[in-house]
Amino acid sequence: MRHGRVQSFAAQYTCMEGQDLGKLLPLWSALPFVLLLLSIAILPLAAPHFWEKNRNKALVSALFGLPVAVYLATWVSPELARFAQNCLNIGVPICVNGAGVEVIVKTALEYFSFILLLGALFTISGGIVIRGSFAGTPEVNTIFLAIGAVLASFIGTTGASMLLIRPLLRANAVRQRKSHIVIFFIFLVSNIGGLLTPLGDPPLFLGFLNGVPFEWTLSLFPQWLLVVGSLLVVFYIWDSVVFRSEDIKRPGDLDELVLTHEPFQIVGVRNILLLGGVVLTIYLCGTFHLGHGLHELVLGGSMIFLALLSWRLSDESWRTENHFSWGPIIEVAVVFAGVFATMIPALLILNARGPELGLKEPWQFFWATGLLSSFLDNAPTYLTMSATAAGLMGVSVEVPHYLHHLIETDAGATFLAAVSCGAVFMGANTYIGNGPNFMVKAIAEREHIPMPSFFGYMIYSGTILLPLFAAVTWLFFR
Repeated sequence: MRHGRVQSFAAQYTCMEGQDLGKLLPLWSALPFVLLLLSIAILPLAAPHFWEKNRNKALVSALFGLPVAVYLATWVSPELARFAQNCLNIGVPICVNGAGVEVIVKTALEYFSFILLLGALFTISGGIVIRGSFAGTPEVNTIFLAIGAVLASFIGTTGASMLLIRPLLRANAVRQRKSHIVIFFIFLVSNIGGLLTPLGDPPLFLGFLNGVPFEWTLSLFPQWLLVVGSLLVVFYIWDSVVFRSEDIKRPGDLDELVLTHEPFQIVGVRNILLLGGVVLTIYLCGTFHLGHGLHELVLGGSMIFLALLSWRLSDESWRTENHFSWGPIIEVAVVFAGVFATMIPALLILNARGPELGLKEPWQFFWATGLLSSFLDNAPTYLTMSATAAGLMGVSVEVPHYLHHLIETDAGATFLAAVSCGAVFMGANTYIGNGPNFMVKAIAEREHIPMPSFFGYMIYSGTILLPLFAAVTWLFFR
C-alpha cells in the first residue's frame, strides 16, 4: 500500500514537472535577484576595496546565485509537500525537479552564449586600433556618438560599443571631466542606437525569428530619430559647457592641446573582417533554426574560434596601444553569472503572469516592457510582452511566425512598436539593462575615469532619459 502511495507521489511530481513553474513559484523566490542588485549598487560605495577585486564579485554572485539554482532543481510544490507528509508520512523528500533543471540548463547555455559573444567582440575589437586626430572637442565627440548610434543598428550595440569606446576615450585623454561622455555613450551606442534592424539588439532579433520582417524595424526610425537626435543635442550643449570650463581653469589653450595632429589610420583591418564574421554568425544561427542546444553550441564554438583567430592574427602592440586587459570581461562574466541565475524565478513568474498585468494600451506596453527590461533580460521580456499583445489582438502564439500576423493591423503594429522601443530604449536605464553597459563602464574605469555608482547612474538616466521617453509616449503611443 505504501509502495502504491509512493508511486502516486512520483506520478504527481512528474506531472508537476510539465506545469509552468512560473505559476507555482512564490513571489519571494525573486528576492535573491533584488538582493544581488542591491549588492551591485551598494558594495562599491560601502566596501570599495572589497568590491574592486573580481574574486569578491564572484563570491557575491555565487552567494545569491547558487542557492537559487539548488532551490529550483529540488523545489517541490506546497501541494505535493502536503501530500508527502499527510499521506506518506515521509516528510518532504529531496527530489530532482526536472522542470527546474531544464530551465537551469537552458539559462546556463544562454549565459555562456552571452559571455562568449561579449568575449569574442571584446577580444576582436581590442585588436582594432583607430588612429588619427580625433580631438576630444564637443563637435568631434558628438559626431563620434552619432556614428556609433548608426553603427549599433547594423553591427549590434555590443559590437559598436566595443569598437568605438577605446578610440573615444583616447580622443579625450587630455580632458579632465569625461564621465558624462561615457554615460551618453552607453545611452546612445550601447542601447538606443540599436533599434533600426534585428541585428541591433537581441529582442529585435527574436522578433525577426518569430515573423517580424527584417525591414519592419526601419519603421521605428521616427522614434529612433527623436531620442537619438535629442540626446545628441543635449550632449553637445553639456560637453561644450564642460569643455569651456576646463579651458578656463587650466593654463594654455585646451583647443590646441586636443587638436594635436595625427594622420588617420585603421590598424588591424583583418579584425574588422572577423567582427563582420561575428555578425554573420549570429544572423545565420538564428535564420537556420538550429534548435535549442545546437544553436548555443554552434554560436559559442564560432565565437571561440573567431576570438582565437583574432588573437593569433593580431600584433601584440595593437592591444597594448588599446590598453587591452582581461579585467573588464572577467568582471562582466562573474557579475552576470549571478544576474542570470537569480533572475530565473523573476522571469518565470513574469512569463506566467504577464497577462495578469492588465496591459491594454500601447503606452502601457512601452513602459511595462521598458521598466522590466531595465533590470531583467530584455529578450525574454520582449517575448512575454509581445505574446501578451498578440493575445490582446486575438493572435495565437501557437501559430508559426505569430508576430507577422500581429503587425498586419495598425493597432497590432503599434503594440509591437511600443514593446520594441521599450525593450531597446530602456535598457539604458541601469548598468545591467544591457550587456554592453557594464562592459563600457568597466573599460572606462580601467582608464581611471570615475563612473557614477549604480544608483548614481540611475539619477543620470532618470533625469535625462525619462523626459524623452515621456515625449515618445505622447507622440507615438498614447
